[in-house]
Amino acid sequence: MKQLIDIRDLTREEIESLFERTDQLKSTPVKFSSALKNRTLVMLFAKPSTRTRLSFETGMTQLGGHAIFFEMEESQLGRGEPIADTSKVMSRYEDAIMARLFDHDEIVELAEHASVPVINGLTDFLHPCQALTDLYTLYERDLLDTVAFVGDGNNVAHSLMQACGKLEVSCRVATPPEMEPDETIQDRVRDADVVVTNDPYEAVDGATAVYTDVWVSMGEEDRREEKLAAFEGFQVDRELMAAAREDAVFMHCLPAHRGEEVTAEVIDGPQSIVFDQAENRMHIQKALLHTLLEK
Repeated sequence: MKQLIDIRDLTREEIESLFERTDQLKSTPVKFSSALKNRTLVMLFAKPSTRTRLSFETGMTQLGGHAIFFEMEESQLGRGEPIADTSKVMSRYEDAIMARLFDHDEIVELAEHASVPVINGLTDFLHPCQALTDLYTLYERDLLDTVAFVGDGNNVAHSLMQACGKLEVSCRVATPPEMEPDETIQDRVRDADVVVTNDPYEAVDGATAVYTDVWVSMGEEDRREEKLAAFEGFQVDRELMAAAREDAVFMHCLPAHRGEEVTAEVIDGPQSIVFDQAENRMHIQKALLHTLLEK
């Protein structure tokens, strides 16, 4: 593994190895407290963040390294400096680059011109760190069986579909017809056990995990009324959860809008593991940084 831009670039063996390393780092953090001593991660942000910034910055610190917060609009990138030039300069200073951007093409360009590992912290098209976290969280509970994603066919769904395909986990994605995942992603998982449907109950039936995300993502605020109308009937509530397996868990990448994509009763209830997911972002990313930067 040289970088992480897209789940499709990883093999099943690399993902399983990452999970094993996450187990080690999570269970014996002190053992690795100097693993990345004097190594530096620059974190490039075009989008606001809570979990991505905190998990990467804290994780790098716990490994003995240092993380630098770098806001895109307050840098020379905000004044028109080419991404290629910035990538080359960052590579001269830093040991790794993590970027949380809008346009997926920008992180592809960043990676093309970097001579150090680049990690996709999120783009509008993909969210690979989240998908790895999600499946690791289920792996911990021995629930890597059938994941049902109910909601928008967005970046989270795209990476989840690909990650499930890599690990041969059944994935059911339920969206309104006009909100289905990108055809490019659907084509990539044609040979995997991944199904896209417009019926939430069909997706959730017998699932070991029921997953949703916000219906209105960052940058889509002008589409709010349109999207809320389209997602009528897709809310994850007690009735929908009852269609899943008895021991099923509820997942959400956060932030959540209680009363929209999920009821408070579900997200704050006993089946919810959303805060375990949030914590595991740090553990997975520590394993990723350790894998990419170990000498």
